[in-house]
Amino acid sequence: MFTEKDLQQFKEKNIPKEQVLKQIKIFEKGFKFMNIIAPATVGNGILKPEKQEITDFISEYEKIQNSEKIVKFVPASGAASRMFKELFSVLNGEKNINEDKSFNSAYNFIQNIEKFAFYDDLKNICDNNTDFKTEYNKVFSCLLSENGLNYGNLPKALLKFHKYKTENRTPAQEHLTEGAKYASSGNKVFIHFTVSPEHRDLFEKHIEQTKEKYEKFLNTKFEINYSVQKTSTDTIAVDLNNKAFRNPDGSILFRPGGHGALIENLNDIDADIIFVKNIDNVVPDRLKSDTVTYKKVIAGMLIKTRKRIFSYIEKLQKSADIETINEVKNFLKNKLFITLDNKFETKTDNEKAKYLIEKLNRPIRVCGMVKNEGEPGGGPFFVKKESGSISLQIVESAQIDMNNPKKAEIVKNATHFNPVDLVLSVKNYKGKKFDLKDYIDPETVFISQKSKDGKDLKALELPGLWNGATANWNTLFAEVPISTFNPVKTVNDLLRETHQ
Repeated sequence: MFTEKDLQQFKEKNIPKEQVLKQIKIFEKGFKFMNIIAPATVGNGILKPEKQEITDFISEYEKIQNSEKIVKFVPASGAASRMFKELFSVLNGEKNINEDKSFNSAYNFIQNIEKFAFYDDLKNICDNNTDFKTEYNKVFSCLLSENGLNYGNLPKALLKFHKYKTENRTPAQEHLTEGAKYASSGNKVFIHFTVSPEHRDLFEKHIEQTKEKYEKFLNTKFEINYSVQKTSTDTIAVDLNNKAFRNPDGSILFRPGGHGALIENLNDIDADIIFVKNIDNVVPDRLKSDTVTYKKVIAGMLIKTRKRIFSYIEKLQKSADIETINEVKNFLKNKLFITLDNKFETKTDNEKAKYLIEKLNRPIRVCGMVKNEGEPGGGPFFVKKESGSISLQIVESAQIDMNNPKKAEIVKNATHFNPVDLVLSVKNYKGKKFDLKDYIDPETVFISQKSKDGKDLKALELPGLWNGATANWNTLFAEVPISTFNPVKTVNDLLRETHQ
């Protein structure tokens, strides 16, 4: 199936041949849909902290802030090109800005151009005679092309999002200021950005120019680290007959394995507590208070749960008495919403204790959930495995068989979705770091249809960082307010009140 040249290519990417063969098998068999049995809702799978609990959770988190290493992990490799899809279509002659103006986002962009934080930079780079209201192609070229601001080729992290009186900020800068407000540890803020290899130098330069000024302004010290997605996590692409898709030069096409590949980057981080949040979900300082409050709330929830889990592990190690076994069983059922395997009750007390310790001794994630108001995103569901065990999982729509009326009805009754608002505990009760690769559910891949050079292909998405890659973690879902979710998917999202 593979030539010597192919095997050399695998070696250079550090991908074992067996891994490639496994991936081809998945294409041949197809991926399994998730067996969702109910949506997680407030009171049944999603916790909604009350006023006093909010205060208690914040206090719980603040108690450990200076004694544990806290890292803010920001996936930031996303290119900005998709933000400007409509502008590119005008620039490339595919659309006419003067047609159907009421639905034309490119026209809307032009009409509100002064409101964008990058407007001054755009004016400086276009010549003085440019009419910003009529010379669309010239303006779009100044904004997007390499000869202009190059926004069509930069990562989102480095675009100017927000206006301030004394400066205009990028999302990377907003993550620094946000991190200082909740993720400091011993007067230091550790932030880890995952970046694209081609943007790394630009990114580092931008942060270097920013860091000292923000350290003075925020009275803190930043330690910033970067990583790129490992080539060993790339996945093979196949044609519609499940044969390796080949480039014009005969080499096999590998594609980045999606967000799920970042579990490798996460696994390399030395920390006790890790906050995870996407690069484009930021707001100006005047709106940060809800974000800061609820980051601390879900972190406090994590600390409290971790304390309880560690104490149960120690209890079970000392004694496998039936009282402790029942207490832990109820905790798993009522707090972590885990039902045990069908054969649990047939085990001896010692076997039960060992089984429960194995269930408890895992990484922990608390996932913020917002009420679904039509935004796309993975949703919180109860998922049943073949063994009979049930757990809380974040499930993407692509992983659900929407042709099955029962599953479609479950989705219809879902109330919340995950905005990538996570806090993680990645060390065990002895303070030793878990190997996060041990807790991936490898079956939660999915296949998507793509094309390259006009030819159809099938691509494999690895288990997502906030779903399949963390599927076997102990999990809590908590409702957080919609005000903490303000992503920028298109450039005109920056015109929303939350970004002005």
